[in-house]
Amino acid sequence: MDHPDGPPDAPAQPAPTGDDPAGEEAPAAGPARRPVRLVATRVATGLAVLLVLFALVAPSTLRYLTPGAFLRVPVEGLLGLALLLVLPPRARRVVAVVAGLLLGALLIWKIADLGFHTALARPFDPVFDWSLLRAAVEFVGESDGRATAVAAVVGALVLALAILVLTPLAVLRLSRVVARHRTAATRGLVAFGVVWAVCALLSVQIVPGLPVASHHYDRVSQLGTSLLDHGRFAAESAVDDFRDVPGGDLLTALRGKDVLFAFVESYGRDAVTDPELAAEVGGVLADGEQRLRAAGFSFRCAWLTSPTVGGASWLAHATLLSGLWVNNQQRYRTLVGGDRVILNHLFDRAGWRTVGMMPALIRAWPEGEFFGYDRLYSADDLGYQGPRVSYGPMPDQYTLAAFERLERARSARPVMAEIPLISSHAPWTPVPPLIDWDEVGDGAVFETVDPVGPSPEAVLADPERARTQYRHAIAYTLSALVSYIEHYGDEDLVVVFLGDHQPSPLVTGEGASHDVPIAIVAGDPAVTGQISGWSWQDCLRPGQDAPVWRMDTFRDRFLTAFGP
Repeated sequence: MDHPDGPPDAPAQPAPTGDDPAGEEAPAAGPARRPVRLVATRVATGLAVLLVLFALVAPSTLRYLTPGAFLRVPVEGLLGLALLLVLPPRARRVVAVVAGLLLGALLIWKIADLGFHTALARPFDPVFDWSLLRAAVEFVGESDGRATAVAAVVGALVLALAILVLTPLAVLRLSRVVARHRTAATRGLVAFGVVWAVCALLSVQIVPGLPVASHHYDRVSQLGTSLLDHGRFAAESAVDDFRDVPGGDLLTALRGKDVLFAFVESYGRDAVTDPELAAEVGGVLADGEQRLRAAGFSFRCAWLTSPTVGGASWLAHATLLSGLWVNNQQRYRTLVGGDRVILNHLFDRAGWRTVGMMPALIRAWPEGEFFGYDRLYSADDLGYQGPRVSYGPMPDQYTLAAFERLERARSARPVMAEIPLISSHAPWTPVPPLIDWDEVGDGAVFETVDPVGPSPEAVLADPERARTQYRHAIAYTLSALVSYIEHYGDEDLVVVFLGDHQPSPLVTGEGASHDVPIAIVAGDPAVTGQISGWSWQDCLRPGQDAPVWRMDTFRDRFLTAFGP
């Protein structure tokens, strides 16, 4: 008897159930096409398994992104498989879609963590870190061009959308396969469950590992802590022993001195303690000590612990100036929206002219009003007519020369200045040359001298090359700073120079400290005499046993040491 859904004498086909996985083992139009379709179906199912497994067990740091990381049986996967086996078809489809979307969100979060660990040595915080994504795009645009930045944004959005579409489809496909092959799925569940249990009992962690959910439960639980941080920080900010101190009682030991706070971009502990990096950077500092001693300068140095690593330099600047631990963007916004008295305000109250020299400031900066500078110089205000060099619009030597020309040589009052030195900003290439100060002029001379270094793309793609360029860039900025003090310094100059943060793990590797060097250099030995009780070392290059302070403690100790 003929069958209505098959050729004469063909076996009857089962009626569709709605659980057939996109034609899983369904009859093809002809015998020749059946093997091809079967292979394609099995490949699609295999890819679905791999995507779900990857979303579950993939680590969120490059350090653990190894083949061994995937030799785990995620208990969540086993529980999900058991759930799919017992649910009816409609509920199974709903659960599969919801689980797929959650897995997709989990995978996107892991990718964000991977990027943040690589650049900033910490995971992504979904409460605080959205603004840093914009900063990352700006960095790419300034280093590699606008087209590259646009392509990166588009690529990231496409990837996120693809993940949110593909993971639910993958889980749906697997749910249909499980429903169609219940016996095999049950046997597999039991077998993998036994493997997981045995490995857990024997403490063979590479296979069972920790439950995937436990890590992300901890991360999600931190969201509540982050959301409550605003109130805690506001309470900390309200406590200030120097808020109401009269100007006549502030900074009395620095009267008549020009005080320069120079933040050296990415100048971290590794620059002076890692043997490979310190071979060049340490030589610059040792030579600087000899030259500055010969010129009559004294100095002290130590370590500060920065609130950030790899980027977000403004957090370090705000921490040092405010005496508060500003380690995230919400704290920064709270600070600049409040009335905290920072070093700038206190110097102003005591009679100094306060100046911000911002060579990388190329757009509106509303927060600048909070910092209370008597004069804020953006990149356009510095009069630079030379070529762009590396990340910054101008070399650090030009920035220091502009400060001397525009402020220190003109001001009738002593000057307190904050100057970020940015030639050592990633990607650390090309490195500008150091020239004679009398030749700097408006910077046009830099058109005729060739900076040294490979392309940014080549540096960021090769950790060893990045380390080489990093040390060259740090050595250049420190050389320019020492040369500036030697050339323009006198007994009325005090320079506080420090790193804002360690460079990214691309240079230091994972697990590096947050410490940065700090030094105070003065033409008047009485200035460094005021801090003799700090136990800082008599050098520009702090040793391993030099004191280590948190960066937020510096403001109050500085004000106390140089007060009445």
